[in-house]
Amino acid sequence: MIGDTNEHSSPSDFSIQPVPEPQFLPSFTAEPPDPPMRFPNFADVGLAAIVLIFAGVLSAGLTQLALHLHLFGVVTKEQATTEIHYTLGSQTAWYLLSLTGFLFLFPNFWHTSFFSGVEWSFAAAFRMRWHLFRAATFCVVLAILDSIAMPGPKDAPIDEVFRRKDAAWLMALFGTTFAPFFEELIFRGFLLPAFCTACDWAAERMTHRPALWPDAEGRTQWTLPAMAVGSVLTSIPFALMHSWQNGGSIGPFLLLVGVSMVLCWVRLGTRSLAASTIVHASYNLLLFALMFAGTDGFKHMDKM
Repeated sequence: MIGDTNEHSSPSDFSIQPVPEPQFLPSFTAEPPDPPMRFPNFADVGLAAIVLIFAGVLSAGLTQLALHLHLFGVVTKEQATTEIHYTLGSQTAWYLLSLTGFLFLFPNFWHTSFFSGVEWSFAAAFRMRWHLFRAATFCVVLAILDSIAMPGPKDAPIDEVFRRKDAAWLMALFGTTFAPFFEELIFRGFLLPAFCTACDWAAERMTHRPALWPDAEGRTQWTLPAMAVGSVLTSIPFALMHSWQNGGSIGPFLLLVGVSMVLCWVRLGTRSLAASTIVHASYNLLLFALMFAGTDGFKHMDKM
């Protein structure tokens, strides 16, 4: 019975057991996680350079094969350097072989499609197409003012290419399709983001500020100073690459730096490589249209 149990219980049966002290986890401050890898970076630029060199070797081999077959009646290397089918053909082969290498390699490192990695974003460019055309028109105005204030030499190397009517048509086709696409891919797709990232990385190390995280769409973010410096550093080699066409003249060089700065601004402002490509292609198209009108349809190239 319950009464009997209580009656025969001794005080020792109800001794109070010590309560264990609560255990607390040691306090510490967790280090913030590092942001995801920013790309394209200079490691990607280095890999792209290797692809470009390898594709250049293959393109040179194709040119040698064409010479061996005497295509277009060309039998010597000297003839090939001035024959428009060889110059544009070898450059087109170089572009296509390089692009093939890019499409194969970079998705494995970026874990996303190649065109997503370089922020192609054609839909964003299409929405802003009229603004992009106005940017191209602005660049043409710069070109006209530059030709008046600081004209280039009369017999620049590029003028030799336009001596023949068919060469002018081929240059117009190439200059509004393959050339702007591939130049934007190299300079605004790879080099510009790499310079912007490098500038921010250096500033983060010097000031001990945290790195910027990607935006809501997963795109790398850069500070305004990094974008400004990156645009200048991208524009100088872009202008130097084209300087041979104008005999190294300072006027056309400064024009190309200015045009490149506009292209960088478009690329960074829209976050679309397609946008800067459209501006570049439209700028070239307008220049060729002015040339077409001024030479009676490329018939009188001496009027240039």
